[in-house]
Amino acid sequence: MTSKPKIIVLDDDPTGSQTVHGCLLLTRWDTDTLKLGLRDDSPIFFVLTNTRALTPEQATAVTREVCQNLKAAIAAENIQDFLVVSRSDSTMRGHYPVETDAIAEELGPFDAHFLVPAFFEGGRITRDSVHYLIVDGVETPVHETEFARDSVFGYRHSYLPDYVEEKTKGRISAGNVERFLLEEIRAGSLERLMNLTGNTCCAVDGETQTDLDKFAADILTAAGEGKRFLFRSAASILTSLAHLGPQPVAAEDMAQYVREGKPGAVIVGSHVKKTTQQLESLLQAENVAGIEVDIITLLDNHPVGSAADPSELRAFLLHQTLQKIQQAHNAGQTPVIYTSRKELTFDTPQTRLKFGADVSALLMDIVRGLPVDIGFLISKGGITSNDVLSTGLALTSARLLGQILPGCSMVRTPADHPQFPNLPVVLFPGNVGDADALATTYRRLSK
Repeated sequence: MTSKPKIIVLDDDPTGSQTVHGCLLLTRWDTDTLKLGLRDDSPIFFVLTNTRALTPEQATAVTREVCQNLKAAIAAENIQDFLVVSRSDSTMRGHYPVETDAIAEELGPFDAHFLVPAFFEGGRITRDSVHYLIVDGVETPVHETEFARDSVFGYRHSYLPDYVEEKTKGRISAGNVERFLLEEIRAGSLERLMNLTGNTCCAVDGETQTDLDKFAADILTAAGEGKRFLFRSAASILTSLAHLGPQPVAAEDMAQYVREGKPGAVIVGSHVKKTTQQLESLLQAENVAGIEVDIITLLDNHPVGSAADPSELRAFLLHQTLQKIQQAHNAGQTPVIYTSRKELTFDTPQTRLKFGADVSALLMDIVRGLPVDIGFLISKGGITSNDVLSTGLALTSARLLGQILPGCSMVRTPADHPQFPNLPVVLFPGNVGDADALATTYRRLSK
């Protein structure tokens, strides 16, 4: 009987744990913190790198640093078998191949790296190497969606071999991408997996969780026989690799984690269209108080923004917002704090990322200023959620309780947290759920 490999996930935003439970999410990656993950009883742990919010150069540097520290931690803990997953977006936005290249250089050599973008809870499937989003029941090739037009991570191809050629600028040609098709996955791929060498790039189909269960079983067998594999994936393959069974408290019953049954708070940072629809629905719910933060004044070219000292302007916005939050909380309401929804355009991706960082810094000041006795916190948006855990709540690690909705994880702060002990926090990705999903989550916690 071979031992099961430890599954180490470098997550480029903190929502990739959206299909598992009971494991640790680490927001720091010094060697001692990484050892916590390696020693933990769960077969899987996550390192939240937040690289999707960074430039390619910063993403490379962070990934290298994590991997160098991991190498030291793995040696210290004498871990023999491990799989590394570069978890990213199921709509294929992110720093590929920058991150997998850095991982391969630091922790390799690997026999293969697998692209597995399927994420069934979010309606993303891959068939004949074409990645689809199911939009209102219609299978739509992902390059035809808003996500492919992303100003930082845009792309032109849904056929994965062409996507790889585009993203690697021809270094890996489409013809050199090995395709694992549904028929073969269902029949069994072990023999083929055993023959892979030289970090071959592989595109993996998946229409159902059962497909990935079958593929993962073959992967784990091959890994047990000494094959070394790297993944660039969305969340669904993690379910199959970790094989954890049902979560301890069902999604409908997660209100039992709410502190003293008190009202909570909701922070909304994501700007995708789906988030705006979900926000509109939530603001109709009972006992919520909508609080808009006018971030447009933070723009350099805004009449107010350019005239005022940026730090004074932020302090004013912060003070004004915290007053409104406290009023809502005192009235027994849940404040829903959201950034102005107007779509902004920027001259360069760098300008956009910098403005995003400024807005996030303001939102994290708001998180730190929340009433200390809130019952729960919902964080909407991947980058926002990462910042809430690592900056707003200053966590080193958090334990994953499970999912309150498909694709939406809930974690809990440690019992010794100085400001918010045992606080349940929902990590709600920007592009997951139907129009009522945010309101449903709020109602589940407000029972």
